Amino acid sequence: MSHALHSTFSGVLASIPSPPVSYFDIGPLRIHFYALCIIAGIIAAVLLTNRRLTRRGAEPWVVIDISILAVPLAIVGARIFHVLTHPGFYFGEGKNTWNPFEPGSVWAIWEGGIAIFGALIGGAIGAYLGCRWTGIRFWTFADALAPGLLLAQAMGRFGNWFNHELFGLPTDLPWGLEIESDNSAFPPGLPEGTLFHPTFLYEVIWNLLGVVVLLWLSRKVTSLQWGRLFAIYLIWYSAGRVVWESIRIDPSEIILGLRSNVWAAIVGIVVGLAILVVQSRRHLGLEPSPYQPGRGRKDLDADVDSQDNPSDFVDLSEPPSEEVAAGASATSTGPTDTVGAR
Repeated sequence: MSHALHSTFSGVLASIPSPPVSYFDIGPLRIHFYALCIIAGIIAAVLLTNRRLTRRGAEPWVVIDISILAVPLAIVGARIFHVLTHPGFYFGEGKNTWNPFEPGSVWAIWEGGIAIFGALIGGAIGAYLGCRWTGIRFWTFADALAPGLLLAQAMGRFGNWFNHELFGLPTDLPWGLEIESDNSAFPPGLPEGTLFHPTFLYEVIWNLLGVVVLLWLSRKVTSLQWGRLFAIYLIWYSAGRVVWESIRIDPSEIILGLRSNVWAAIVGIVVGLAILVVQSRRHLGLEPSPYQPGRGRKDLDADVDSQDNPSDFVDLSEPPSEEVAAGASATSTGPTDTVGAR
């Protein structure tokens, strides 16, 4: 599939091979590495977000309750955004638009084709609903999520590597990506063995660097609350996408001379700047709590009722002597009753 590693005269790596396989079978079940990369990224994001939320004072693992809504809506939004921005892939004569049992349908997410900007829209809706459900402030959750989201995106990009997709312009750089000439995305007219910019790797490096920056900022700048850290995430990620999208050669809708995802990235930068400005004016102090007003940690409110309600338990202590009836002394003090009391 991909040819052997090339070596320069100095012996250093001269190209990056594409993986020879993109899936494996377990009986009738086919497991795609693309899906495993996404799942691994989601797990990593949940773990990191949980740690950051609990350090902020939230109930441990409340992130799971929010993710139950946010993750499915993020995946749905990511797929819808991709389909709408690549209509030529799925609609028109000779296209299999709706049959999920044939390749190329709008449902075949396992073949690749999700857009992070659609995931952000769908995930934001799900996170907002999840925060309303759990009582967590939406912006608190967004700030806690920001580094984990970049980490998940970095891990998910390896799925594009396994799928041999979304590579960049031809290059003779020593880290050029090998793509087989019979790949449907291989540009016609180029000779076999042409190398391409590994845009997946560029984005992995950029995102991982962003994780470090966001974690450092959250520790050093305590005022980055109320969604401000999430705003920096939007600006950081979107700025990188403007560059990577500009050198990618996969088909995309062109709007006013720019790819649709470049426009989406520009919108991401604008939205991030707007959040920074608006939230800096609306909230001058720190967040009083990760919870919405009137809400709080359920695990701290679950006291045993009997501690507050004396009627819920039986008092077995000895009654005061003055409450003993006049005729009761014969049953408690007589010497003939002492044997039976033992």
